Amino acid sequence: MMSIVTALLVVATVGLIASVLLTLAAHFLHVEEDEKAKQIRECLPGANCGACGFTGCDSYAKALADGGVKANLCIPGGADTAGKLSEVLGVAVEAGEAKVAFVHCNGNCEAAPKKMIYDGMHSCKTASMLYGGPNACRFGCVGCGDCAAVCSAHAICMQDGIAHVDSRACMGCGACEKACPKHLITLVPKGAKTVVMCSNTEKGATARKNCQNACIGCKKCELNCPQKAITVTNNLAAIDYATCNGCGACVELCPMHCLKTADFSA
Repeated sequence: MMSIVTALLVVATVGLIASVLLTLAAHFLHVEEDEKAKQIRECLPGANCGACGFTGCDSYAKALADGGVKANLCIPGGADTAGKLSEVLGVAVEAGEAKVAFVHCNGNCEAAPKKMIYDGMHSCKTASMLYGGPNACRFGCVGCGDCAAVCSAHAICMQDGIAHVDSRACMGCGACEKACPKHLITLVPKGAKTVVMCSNTEKGATARKNCQNACIGCKKCELNCPQKAITVTNNLAAIDYATCNGCGACVELCPMHCLKTADFSA
């Protein structure tokens, strides 16, 4: 009986000492929370997407509280977050341009043949290291879904061999853009009217051989664009989103149908 009582006393004593030490540590090691950073943090959406260039909303809030950082770096927050930050910071904050991720590839299973069967790690980055990937078009989507894996908004799915972005769910954080080893995904303005669904810079005949939907650099779009919003460089069309008015002339003229009228506003 005495051994049990002794054990209980030892445990109780250790517990009492530990509680006293923890109380003293909490008192002397306590770090005052930055109230300004806390207020700023409450303005941010909490997506922790990294679009601002920081590891998360907490880090961005602290940087804003310390000063010297632009207050319009939160792309997912948009105008709502900009308005809240204006009140807290006491300065005018203009929302950054709303953007959405777009996959510049239309090399689906039907259009782009395979040059080999890949049976390795299910990763676009890993597959691309082996002769540029399994597809005949070395510029096209590998289709393993590295972009979908890093999308915190679950806005990307793999369909018919290539990645597709749901513009309604996309936050424009750019995580997928960084993850794509082929650099097929870019952030385009939500107001973009026309997009190029190709990234192949090979000459027309070679590009056409490797993908039936590839841009062949024929320059019909460039020569017939009323706004002069399209240029063909290195065998690939590129659109000036600020100049393009979405007239659709290039879409109708493109023999490969790699130009598409876009509407990301919905």
